[in-house]
Amino acid sequence: MKTTQLRRYTLVDGEYDAFVEWWRGAMPAVRPPAGFTIEFAYGLRESNEFVWAVSATGDRDEFLRLEQAYLASDARAAVFEGVPQRVAVYDIRFVDDDQATAIS
Repeated sequence: MKTTQLRRYTLVDGEYDAFVEWWRGAMPAVRPPAGFTIEFAYGLRESNEFVWAVSATGDRDEFLRLEQAYLASDARAAVFEGVPQRVAVYDIRFVDDDQATAIS
């Protein structure tokens, strides 16, 4: 069993390229060592959005336990240190795995 979180960001105007460059260097370096798998990440330049999914083995409670430890970690603090706010709107939700449909 795994729990997946879909994260959709509307970026601050003019910050798209800087955010994507930062994310590519930061998230793959800190999320997997914290127990997460990055499922995918896509930028939508036309609408100034960035959408990605992160998962963890276990149920939602386990995901939240890992998330709490990750948010308090020195590794996360280091990648965010000195980084300006580049996300204007966050939309973060859990995926209902029992209703997920794979399309091929």
